[in-house]
Amino acid sequence: MRFTLASTLVVTLAAQAAANSWFGKAVYDKWHETELERWLSDHGIPHPAPSDRKNLQKTVADNWNDKVVSPYNSWDAQSLQNYLTTKGYQAKKGTEKDAKSLAEQVKVYWTETEDSANQAYGSVKDWIFDSWSDSQLKAFADKNGIPVPQPRQRDSLIKAVRENYQSAATKLGETAAYPGDWLYASWSDSDIKSWLDERGYPAPQPTTRDSLIATLRRQSRLASQNAQGAYAQASSSAAAAQQSLSDALLDSWSDSQIKEWADSNNIKVPQGSKRNELIALARKHRARLYGDSASATIGSAYGAATTKANNQYNAATNGFAGYTNWFKAQFGIATDAAAASVSSATDAAGSSASSASKVAASSAASLTGSAAKAASSSSSSISKSAASASSVAAKSASSAASAASKSADKGYNAAAASASSASKKAKDEL
Repeated sequence: MRFTLASTLVVTLAAQAAANSWFGKAVYDKWHETELERWLSDHGIPHPAPSDRKNLQKTVADNWNDKVVSPYNSWDAQSLQNYLTTKGYQAKKGTEKDAKSLAEQVKVYWTETEDSANQAYGSVKDWIFDSWSDSQLKAFADKNGIPVPQPRQRDSLIKAVRENYQSAATKLGETAAYPGDWLYASWSDSDIKSWLDERGYPAPQPTTRDSLIATLRRQSRLASQNAQGAYAQASSSAAAAQQSLSDALLDSWSDSQIKEWADSNNIKVPQGSKRNELIALARKHRARLYGDSASATIGSAYGAATTKANNQYNAATNGFAGYTNWFKAQFGIATDAAAASVSSATDAAGSSASSASKVAASSAASLTGSAAKAASSSSSSISKSAASASSVAAKSASSAASAASKSADKGYNAAAASASSASKKAKDEL
């Protein structure tokens, strides 16, 4: 019994020691006094003088969870509804104006934890630029003498400012853990107001530059999470749509057409392969059907969503909820266009096997994106990069037999129907 009691005591003391050790590792414990004071000021929390570091740390610790880990508990009803909308959910009927009930609903979808917040604020450079426009990134790079490779694309801009973030702060004699106003020196007041308006964050009243920057800094973490969430959602839906479209295309091909496509892409096909094996092989290499078109589309949408801080973007969005809806609109336009292309091709398919095959290839090229560049007015000008869709047109166009005509017609109609269904599904998911 004594052994058990002693063991329990040891375990308890060890747990307390571990807890104390973990608490001592809170990210703000490493902040400069001015950063502690800045964080408290940003969140409107009364605090002691900067020279009193111990009390500053304690005040931050006392308010950290309420302001960073679970800030939604202090949001108003509209902000809570907006957050639910960005996650693709609606407030439960009858709770639209009940902040307490809405907060409980938001809690279900909230992803920030004490650990993730600790990690995030341990390296703000990894996310604080996520919601900046391209022009704002360029201005920051230029103002701080940061070289950026040409052409100045978004990926290279963010990479450059992140890698030089600490050195820029050091040159200015500023802190970088919880950065001061220096970070936004290249932003105008109207830039900050636009940023807030686009994301549905109310501008502070009275409006001064200091209060604008404080609000921007305070909301940057949530803005980054919303951007990443919208991007992940768009990426997942676009990938699913791409897979459905490629399945429809492969199902419409004959065995010989799959082999021809494989040969054109230097994909070895085992002798005696059955159709299911051929399709499995093609699906394994399905990325070559489209090249980088899908990832390019996603990247373009994400880049635009995080860069347009102007009237054009503002017109396309509607505050907090509009930030996610804008993503949906981008892919909605794309899938509408794809469906229209398939519908048009289906109407024309009945004229003859040759024209149906040509329309099929053209429609498939429109769906894939990358194949569209290679398609031309005659099958002889088809390039290898679009061999997947255009080789079907070239092969089918040369067939005059009625049996081949019927087969091509039937195969295309199946592909068109499947592609249209996939397009609709992608829109519904988005």
